[in-house]
Amino acid sequence: MMTTNATSPVTPEPKRYKRETKTRTNGTDKTKEEFTFAENPTLEEIRQMQNDFAEERGFNKFHTPRNLLMAMVGEVGEVAELFQWKGECEDGLPEWTEKERTHLSQELSDVLIYLVRLSEKCHIDLPSAVVEKIALNHKKYPASKVHGSSKKYNEYD
Repeated sequence: MMTTNATSPVTPEPKRYKRETKTRTNGTDKTKEEFTFAENPTLEEIRQMQNDFAEERGFNKFHTPRNLLMAMVGEVGEVAELFQWKGECEDGLPEWTEKERTHLSQELSDVLIYLVRLSEKCHIDLPSAVVEKIALNHKKYPASKVHGSSKKYNEYD
């Protein structure tokens, strides 16, 4: 378990795992590396780290669901600003500088931190809710019916 205190913040060493996927296009097999997240920290560890951070600084009195939501929306706006005027971007953002990618990783981290904190304050078990939501999406968007289409679930027969 990861812990933190005021004098020694945790900086986990990321482990990156690449998974290969194979596709067939025009009779040619292609292998592509799929991006995957590090196994640690878990969402629970992130929740604990942020909870400790807020507790140590007396921030809990400000961390109401409404305030956390408003802060998260502001951070999403900062992510959107980074993409503004760039046009379409390829997977992996190969055209972005290292400085731009670092800035993006910081802003996305802010969004995740606020999302996890908001989930905690609303007593929503986010990992379980995600699993349930994906199961619901499988029912709403069966692959045999929606493959290759961007229609909303209520636009299908």
